[in-house]
Amino acid sequence: MNKTFNYRRRATVSVSVGPIAMGSEWPVRVQSMTNTATDDITASGAQCQRIAYAGADYVRLTAQGVKQAQSIGEMARELRAAGCDIPLIADIHFNPQAAIAAAAVCEGVRINPGNFVDPARTFKQIEYTDEQYQTELARIREALLPLLDVCREHHTALRLGVNHGSLSDRIMSRYGNTAAGMVESVMEFLRVLVEEQFTDVVISMKASNVVVMVEAVRRLVDAMDREDMHFPLHLGVTEAGFGEDGRIKSAVGIGALMAEGLGDTIRVSLSEEPELEIPVARKLVDYIASREGHDPIEGDYSEGYDALSPSRRDTVTVGDRIGGNMPPVVIASYRPDELDGAELQPDFYYSADGLIDGMHQFLVPLDRWSGERNVYPLLTLGEWDRCPATRLRFLQLPATTPVHRLEFLRGRNDTVIVITPVGKNIPGEEQALTHAMDAAGINCPVVMRNTYGDSSNEWLQVKAGADMGAVLLNRRTDGIWLEAPNSHSSAEVVRYAFAILQAARQRTSKTEFISCPGCGRTMFDLQSTVKRVQQATAHLTHLKIGVMGCIVNGPGEMADADYGYVGAAAGRVSLYKGKECIEMNIAEEDAIDRLVDLIKQHGDWREP
Repeated sequence: MNKTFNYRRRATVSVSVGPIAMGSEWPVRVQSMTNTATDDITASGAQCQRIAYAGADYVRLTAQGVKQAQSIGEMARELRAAGCDIPLIADIHFNPQAAIAAAAVCEGVRINPGNFVDPARTFKQIEYTDEQYQTELARIREALLPLLDVCREHHTALRLGVNHGSLSDRIMSRYGNTAAGMVESVMEFLRVLVEEQFTDVVISMKASNVVVMVEAVRRLVDAMDREDMHFPLHLGVTEAGFGEDGRIKSAVGIGALMAEGLGDTIRVSLSEEPELEIPVARKLVDYIASREGHDPIEGDYSEGYDALSPSRRDTVTVGDRIGGNMPPVVIASYRPDELDGAELQPDFYYSADGLIDGMHQFLVPLDRWSGERNVYPLLTLGEWDRCPATRLRFLQLPATTPVHRLEFLRGRNDTVIVITPVGKNIPGEEQALTHAMDAAGINCPVVMRNTYGDSSNEWLQVKAGADMGAVLLNRRTDGIWLEAPNSHSSAEVVRYAFAILQAARQRTSKTEFISCPGCGRTMFDLQSTVKRVQQATAHLTHLKIGVMGCIVNGPGEMADADYGYVGAAAGRVSLYKGKECIEMNIAEEDAIDRLVDLIKQHGDWREP
């Protein structure tokens, strides 16, 4: 079966994390991370149990030092005595000794190549000669060997977890703050492990920017394939956020990669209680796995397509609204009166009965269309010859339509193609048709029309985010049409469509909040803080604002943000403009007012 558009798991070696193995021979595993202080063994142990009972396969805990690593060991003994045998993974930053201590008592250890050997990044440009750079690489080997010895002795798995926000100054100086830099950061470590014949390795490449995260994972797989490495992958979008935005953002990024057969364990990182992450992750795993054995999808990429870092499909602009360089549109199967008071309104409304109001852009069935201004026909192939000339028409096609039936569209600049899925592999079908169109010289813009029968909001967020996100991140569509006839709220469905576009970095419609899920390093109550920052700034739709619990990944992960709110110490907060710390160690009770003042000082404030 052609693998280009067909779902098939990437083949990997198996890695055992305690009694639960991962890799292509096994189901995709689900995990979360505690947000309690690791030294509080009672609270952390109780949270581990809640995560396990929610259905997780693994749980991760932060270990800032040797003392916290030892606390995890003590916690493991208490959990096992209580009948909870979920594998524990220690999360290490900056401290090789803590990693060595954890490897003796945990089933897994995660280290960050950005700070395991290198000091904390300062965003300074450093020039290295090739000889100096090789000396730095030798330091990696020297630091890793003692850890590998302990991992071998105790059968401990090792995760190399690269974060876009914590690349070392050394890597950034040579490769920039890029997906390519993330790949080289982990490949330096992997080459040492392979030379040492240590293969109990899992790899993650995470970023709060979904586009960067997806590109980094794809480039990593390409790099590993070229060096004959086949290690399992852990997938996740860092700082995905809270509520529906966090769920949709995670579904877009993780789902796009899983659709390509990538990923052996996942975490949905939400700024909520960690056990609430598990049902979302399970839904995502089950939904992608449900396309196993789907009907084969024929076709291949069109000439010039870069699967690692796709460019937008080259289309004509139709009706001055759709295609070309225009942002993707949103179509909704609602009338304007059904969305009264909704904060977000679609670009086009669909009226099946032909009722229109004369003030909005409408699609109507061809037999209901009479040429009114701002009203456009939606027709099928069988109706094409009956449609009079118009500057904008929508032609709805099943995704399996043979492209030879569309050759009459070559050179037209008045038609938008609406693609509807047929089988289980929705993104595969939709992308296959667009590539076939490109190969045939048909450059009409396209809109995905996906319909989901779910009444559960969370299921709708996961399915639509995964399917539409995959096509959007591959830059294959000029619009989305999300239908959910069993949804309780038309406004929510439209809001989800805009959230999917924003997660894929295709169109901004609201303030983007980059908020971490919290862990034992967090310096304040993350959930209440995120809500208070949102209340103060949610109307600033032109801004990205980071809310980060500590400085480990904070300044780096939110370097893409315009402003940042970062935990500096207990009850203290530092404020950032981009990468620059503007105010340090502000009292937490004053921090939001000071954040608003900072935004005003830089001319970015707008009144609600």
